[in-house]
Amino acid sequence: MAALVQMPQQQVTPVTAPAEAAVAAVDHGVAASVVPLPTALYVGDLEMNVIEADLYDIFSQIGPVVSVHVCRDASTRISLGYAFVNFSNPVDATRALEILNYTLINNKPIRIMYSNRDPSARRSGAANIFIKNLDKSIDNKTLFDTFSVFGNILTCKVATDSSGLSKGYGFVQYEEEEAAQKAIERLNGMLLNDKKVYVGQFLRKQEREGVVDNAKFNNVFVKNLSEYTTEDDLKMIFGQYGEITSAVVMKEGDGKSKCFGFVNFDNPDDAAQAVQELNGKKFDDKEWFVGKALKKSEREIELKGQLDQNTREVVDKYQGLNLYLKNLDDSIGDSTLKELFSDFGTVTSCKVMRDPNGKSRGTGFVSFSSPEEASRALAQMQGKQIGEKFLYVALAQRKEDRRAMLQSQFSQMHPVAVPPPVTSGMLIYPPGAPGLGQQHFFGQGPRVPYQAGYGYQEQPFPGSAPMPGFFSPMGLPVRQGQRTGGRRSGGGHTRYTQQHMPLIQPQASNHLIMLS
Repeated sequence: MAALVQMPQQQVTPVTAPAEAAVAAVDHGVAASVVPLPTALYVGDLEMNVIEADLYDIFSQIGPVVSVHVCRDASTRISLGYAFVNFSNPVDATRALEILNYTLINNKPIRIMYSNRDPSARRSGAANIFIKNLDKSIDNKTLFDTFSVFGNILTCKVATDSSGLSKGYGFVQYEEEEAAQKAIERLNGMLLNDKKVYVGQFLRKQEREGVVDNAKFNNVFVKNLSEYTTEDDLKMIFGQYGEITSAVVMKEGDGKSKCFGFVNFDNPDDAAQAVQELNGKKFDDKEWFVGKALKKSEREIELKGQLDQNTREVVDKYQGLNLYLKNLDDSIGDSTLKELFSDFGTVTSCKVMRDPNGKSRGTGFVSFSSPEEASRALAQMQGKQIGEKFLYVALAQRKEDRRAMLQSQFSQMHPVAVPPPVTSGMLIYPPGAPGLGQQHFFGQGPRVPYQAGYGYQEQPFPGSAPMPGFFSPMGLPVRQGQRTGGRRSGGGHTRYTQQHMPLIQPQASNHLIMLS
């Protein structure tokens, strides 16, 4: 059922998006776009037990499917809840998106969008809007129907909890910025299913963090109160700055004060003035902290910022003085470590890192009073055998700096290679492969060259065998001269050869069963 869009104090008719309107919108987008439509679709919100064969059976009814790949965890092989389906014809991919979007598979609606290998547009937040205060009955399909009247939607999602219930907010990303602005202008402040919704520009996390400090507020947090301070005291003190709607002192179960409380003002300007004038003042020999009452997420942002700032200050203070050690022998403790490095200068601190059980992790830190002492220790202790192990010594770095350095080194050592034409992590079908109600046995019929799609592909090592749990009804690339036993001889051009892999004949189904 589509959401009811209502003007305040006025009832209007439901906004729906019939199939004809959706097709017209897609056709319009195709006509206006210079870049041809892709043949690959992203299929999200999958139920965990959905496999490639399930998706192939459904999508092949629209047109010839080239490949299907359900993305799984590399170690556990558990589904990650999304997949990629590649068609041989972009028209079939478009029709599948129009017809199958929000179709129920294992009683869970799927979410389909075009697969884009360049995530920059999606991450930029362009033409992306945020909707909150949604009625719990509004799902992905209802949100799509309501907002599709303003333009072609790339993706649409209502946030849900672990049980699948709506969290009351969602996101819609349009193909064009103009459509997003039109939706904001027309729907912000309107009633959707009798609830007034907020519709605005989507902000990334970094941008939201910058807005926290500048936002106006009504609720004030005050701490370090005397245990004798009452709610009447708060009302008397804070009431000098404006009208107060509520004041509370937080208490323990036995009624004893927790020494902090909250005061809510009717006017945010009065709240800001109270914070400015009362913060740091003393009452009953207690210096009060008075500030904006923060939500949990805002407190986490503030604490993270303070922690990062403190970390940067410590690192800057000890830059060039602190050494990081690893591959320490298990017998080495803090006192032994200090003895080893005290020959090179004044050791201001040293620490061997240990797990909760007290066992050495093989790493540690040593700090000197001057950079010259640290450099001398680094030069003479690097690679030295201590106990049964050879010591590794380096200047201590922040995690972010170390990661950036390692990524730079790795990119220089391992340039990006062109991926092979066929991967073993996919269930691949030749164009025109039989769909529901037909049997297709491996090795029968002509071999069809692989047609690459846009979906995520796991790249195997050259010459590796297909991964268990997948099968390919066509040839896999091997080197000229490669024997069936896995031995290789010489180079040569890549050719396709049929690999005979055991299959289990279906018992109660008309499609192939994959080996686990």
